[in-house]
Amino acid sequence: MSQVQTIFKNMSWLLISQIIACICGFVWTILMARYLGVNDFGIFGFATSFTGILVVIVDLGISTHIVRHIATDYDSAPKYLGNALPLKIIFAILCIIISLIILILMNADERVITVTLLFSIEMIIKSYINLFNGSFQAFEEGKYQGIGNSILNLILLAFILITIFTDLGLYGIATSYILANLIALIYEYYVFNKHITKPKYELDTNFCKTIIKVSIPFAITGLLYYIYYSIDMVMLTNIVGSHATGIYNATFKLISVLTLFYSVYTAVIFPVMNKYFKNDEKMLLISFEKSIKYLMLIIIPIAVATMIYSLDIIRLIYGHNYDASSSVLSILIWTVCLLFISGAANNLLNASHKEVSVTKIYAMAAVFNIALNFVLIPYLSYNGAAITTVLSDLLIVIIQFYVIFKLGHRPNKKLYSDLIKIIIGSIILGIILYFLNLNMWVALPVGIIIYFTTVYMLRVFDDDDKYVIKEILGRD
Repeated sequence: MSQVQTIFKNMSWLLISQIIACICGFVWTILMARYLGVNDFGIFGFATSFTGILVVIVDLGISTHIVRHIATDYDSAPKYLGNALPLKIIFAILCIIISLIILILMNADERVITVTLLFSIEMIIKSYINLFNGSFQAFEEGKYQGIGNSILNLILLAFILITIFTDLGLYGIATSYILANLIALIYEYYVFNKHITKPKYELDTNFCKTIIKVSIPFAITGLLYYIYYSIDMVMLTNIVGSHATGIYNATFKLISVLTLFYSVYTAVIFPVMNKYFKNDEKMLLISFEKSIKYLMLIIIPIAVATMIYSLDIIRLIYGHNYDASSSVLSILIWTVCLLFISGAANNLLNASHKEVSVTKIYAMAAVFNIALNFVLIPYLSYNGAAITTVLSDLLIVIIQFYVIFKLGHRPNKKLYSDLIKIIIGSIILGIILYFLNLNMWVALPVGIIIYFTTVYMLRVFDDDDKYVIKEILGRD
């Protein structure tokens, strides 16, 4: 089996699981938003964003480091995991203590503190799941990660339905997240021990110090990443209130569904890019170029169509109480495009062992994000937070490409030509849909036909793309 076929075999398992995750997440987001109401949905958004930032302490970049290391040395897995698993318990206790101290200093009320601490427990469990998922990625065993993700999302949906039916409120929602993640963790731990390898449990102080030292750049990058993507909801709650956070969170959850596709792509491509860097630097750059091309081919037309039908989408999903979220959706959809580009660039830089450069980039973006939020949120509320997120992502992409060029990685000029064609095709799609003023459901099939006819006529697909498609299909 060729490398490309192996990649897409792993991707197929993850893609199926992420389709399940998208469907389940989409359903429970709608149910929770309508059940909780704008204010409580805002508290939910605050709790998940707050804990998402602090949970980086639990992982400390270890999962990312393990993916990179084990992908090139399978025999090291028992020792790495045997030290990482107990080490994370210490970090988890530290995370809970820090969370409580910060919440008290923020003068959060008892209900907000309780809900946030419950989600802290959920995030700690999730960090262990991420560790095993990273190990599955390193061994190119996407099957088990895909099954684990499916179990998690299906059980979580069931628990949320039970919570809503029995009217257990926010506490019930938080408990549902904890139980679903715990069940998924038990499954992944069992499967990893049975089918991959067994961790060699120990707490080697010197080895742990080495792991932490190497992983810290990943941890700082992860922390900065969460800060500039999650701090807006924390700041919205403290500056404007839970209602504004609920409006923003409704859109943010929709955007998160779109980013799930990229998480699948990254999970499969990152270990392979590490091998390319070790064996064939030219292939590393080609994989980077193709990543951007294929991701932009999908997301740019989606962004254009979303802008045109933002109000229809929000009303369909959340109802009229969330009408204000339509303006946020029109702005925030563009962060998905930028995230796909920056994510591919991150993979290239991390695979090239330039994680320190990535950390510096996110540090600048995080400072920029926080400063701009302080300026825009008091005046523009949730729209200000959305604008800040998009501008922060744009800053990251600009700096990333500057660093990539300095490293001597010069993307083929054809990539720029293809991107221009994709943008032209998307603009044509947007103009036609705008003037036709079609019903959203009619516009969907019409838009797909218009867009792919346009990009085909613009000759976006070359011989290399046709070869990749044949490889995926397993044809000679």
